[in-house]
Amino acid sequence: MKTIQIILVLIVFTMHYTQAQQKNQSAIKNNDSMKTYVIERIIPGAGNLTPEQLKAISQTSCTVLKEMGPRISWQHSYVTGDKVYCVYKAENKETIDEHAKKGGFPANSVNEVATIISPVTAEQ
Repeated sequence: MKTIQIILVLIVFTMHYTQAQQKNQSAIKNNDSMKTYVIERIIPGAGNLTPEQLKAISQTSCTVLKEMGPRISWQHSYVTGDKVYCVYKAENKETIDEHAKKGGFPANSVNEVATIISPVTAEQ
């Protein structure tokens, strides 16, 4: 009986994963042509937010992103003491500003990434 339950869970997971991949294919294609932005959000006490608060903020952002469609996507964010630094891909700065306004998030600084460097850059 337990084996059947495990197989059913794997089937459901595989179905959802496949659907998500298909749904995101157009967004992935758009991401290749979109610009990358770093957004600085001043949020006093951000580093002390609870996991539940961070989850709620993330859910709000994702809800707005779904409304806006594939012209913007959230890559990840860094939470520090009093700031959150978010990395997004978007068509333009105005799209970032629209997301912030709709989500009720500050966007104190929005900067387009010119290039990315890393330790690998030193070796090239």
